[in-house]
Amino acid sequence: MHSLSASPQLQKPVLKHPAPLKLVALGDSLVYGYGDPEGGGWAERLRRQWMYPDNAGHILYNLGVRGDTVKHVARRLESEFRYRGELRHQVPDRIILSVGVNDSARLGRLNGKCFTPFPDFQSHLAELLDRAVELCPVLFVGMVPVNETAMPFLDAFFYNHADQHLYNEALRLACYERQIPYLDIFDSWMQRGIPWCNQQLGVDGLHPNSQGYQSLLADISNWPPMQALMHSSKL
Repeated sequence: MHSLSASPQLQKPVLKHPAPLKLVALGDSLVYGYGDPEGGGWAERLRRQWMYPDNAGHILYNLGVRGDTVKHVARRLESEFRYRGELRHQVPDRIILSVGVNDSARLGRLNGKCFTPFPDFQSHLAELLDRAVELCPVLFVGMVPVNETAMPFLDAFFYNHADQHLYNEALRLACYERQIPYLDIFDSWMQRGIPWCNQQLGVDGLHPNSQGYQSLLADISNWPPMQALMHSSKL
């Protein structure tokens, strides 16, 4: 008989830590975080949450550019995707897109031409989404409603809810057709009432204030596709 002392020692299992997610967020000033001197916007607030030592250390590149339209983001999509430090020679887990409100602005007067005519917006959007889904899975965060009473923005751009609704619906439908999860911020905020929406916006009526970006972060963090992504990081 073998003694117990001769038995091989049981090895403790090696605990594996979740592999950090690699994300890129592309879009306009809503991604950039303009108007939030406290937290730097929803993307920056999210990135900071992931920087604590006991966190999984997810990687998020903020690639927001103020004033960008769908066409602008489509132009820089692939180069931004390919050259992001830790993402070089790797494929990000997700692209988070958020763009479209600048396309809807009317120029010079309330009934002026839209910055991007609606048919052009639809074609540029199709190009952007089709190219994005070829690179990696995509999430899309919609636009926030503006404060109409604060218009015009920069004495030249007139934003309104009717045009926002039209462009927002085009975004929602284009994402639906491509099975891209779409977070309809415009609709969900409008349901909370215009007074509540205006409280989330800065004095320019276009960009969220710090409170608004915190509300936006909460909406994004509680969004089922984002929660599912957070729980899916590989072991």
